[in-house]
Amino acid sequence: MISTSEGERAVRLARGAIEQTLGPAGPGDSPTMEEGPVPRVFREPRGVFVTLKQHPSGELRGCIGYPLPVLPLGEAIGDVAVAAATEDPRFAPVAPEEMVELTVEVSILTVPQLVTSSSPEATLAAIRPGRDGLIVEGNGQSGLLLPQVATEQGWGAEEFLEGTCQKAGLSADAWRDRRVRVRRFEAEVFREVRPRGAVVRAPTESTGPDGRPAP
Repeated sequence: MISTSEGERAVRLARGAIEQTLGPAGPGDSPTMEEGPVPRVFREPRGVFVTLKQHPSGELRGCIGYPLPVLPLGEAIGDVAVAAATEDPRFAPVAPEEMVELTVEVSILTVPQLVTSSSPEATLAAIRPGRDGLIVEGNGQSGLLLPQVATEQGWGAEEFLEGTCQKAGLSADAWRDRRVRVRRFEAEVFREVRPRGAVVRAPTESTGPDGRPAP
């Protein structure tokens, strides 16, 4: 499990990488990166996504990541943070002055696991919205939605599967096709409560409202 201090460091690292790349970000000082030894988890390969949202509306401004553990976490965070700000094809690149109006969120992933089931009903039963993130792959296309998307949208398992299929450019019911692969993963999510503000662990189905492991 990622500690709260490690999660805060991950978010500070993401913001620092973006602001260093974009240049001066407007009035105020960017949070200072914590000094000291690099936590072991930052040297381990991990999948990670960085999400940028407008504050206080929560409207998405960019989200990019590595679904698989292809790089050490510390290196991966910097890479995807900059990509979320400058390379998300859905949005224009973030301007430096925008960073004082955006919150940074880091989702650290477990390794995605294939959902093996004998029927669509079994697939539905295997998915737990709020805990699981999903990857759908079929016809040479793929789509991913983080666990928090289902919570934010109020989706059940079927709606979450449909949304992930549509993210992949497939029909909403493509997950019922045996040729389509569904993989699930979990994520520990840390986010700023306001731009450059305090960092908190986001609650999931695996944690209580305070972000601590559920009993």
